[in-house]
Amino acid sequence: MSGLQIDSLSMRFNLPKGGSVQALHDVSLDLKDGELLSVLGPSGCGKTTLLNILAGFLAPTSGQVRLGGRPVQGPGPERGMVFQQGALFEWMNVRHNVDFGPRMKGMPRAERDRITDHLLEIVGLHDFGDKAVYELSGGMQQRVALARCLANDPDVILMDEPLGALDALTREKMQGLVLKLWKETGKTVILITHSVEEALLLGERLVVMAPRPGRIFKEYRLPFAERGVTMDLREVKRSPGFAETRDEILSMIWGMEEEIMGRPDPQKAGTP
Repeated sequence: MSGLQIDSLSMRFNLPKGGSVQALHDVSLDLKDGELLSVLGPSGCGKTTLLNILAGFLAPTSGQVRLGGRPVQGPGPERGMVFQQGALFEWMNVRHNVDFGPRMKGMPRAERDRITDHLLEIVGLHDFGDKAVYELSGGMQQRVALARCLANDPDVILMDEPLGALDALTREKMQGLVLKLWKETGKTVILITHSVEEALLLGERLVVMAPRPGRIFKEYRLPFAERGVTMDLREVKRSPGFAETRDEILSMIWGMEEEIMGRPDPQKAGTP
């Protein structure tokens, strides 16, 4: 069996002073190899908890995650993580950050250099290998983080708001890079984001999660990620169905936020 299976996943956190919080309830998904999934939802719906379970950082209260038919029971090299901040080794230069994983595996230097050169070329940093991390912009640091993740050749790439801290122009360029890497590498990618527009651009599958407890509310299968591989992303945003789907999901999430805040949804209340 190939792919990633999430089977009836639930997560409950016990509070220090008693009581508990049900972060996830009965979440099930089945991803084929090479699929690109984006996950949306209001704050507190369990998006990051789900990603941390997939990474093996947390053990679920119930349910199971399987990758290639094998249970996920902790962190492993077959799953790579890209965080909101690059989480780079600041005392190393760009090249040493990228080749860290292969170096720890004892890979011969010639092979490490070949992989590192190839990845730096792909992410547009071939001329920056000897630069210190602190000399790079935020967008360039995230490129290094992507290259470092890919250097370990994981089957699944988990991305937790990796573009959230970037300015609008850099974010758009990085969105294009994510699509390019997805298509060229054939990796399974799961992206957590708060941006509805980004989720539409970067998810051939898109899941909207609802809170209290965190669960899958609605799933979409979308053409926009595939279009974005060959089209300008601004043109994709103008393509048929994009604005309509964006507005539908925004209304859905706004309704959830109103419910969280204890205020009635104006549309349901019939207010003008």
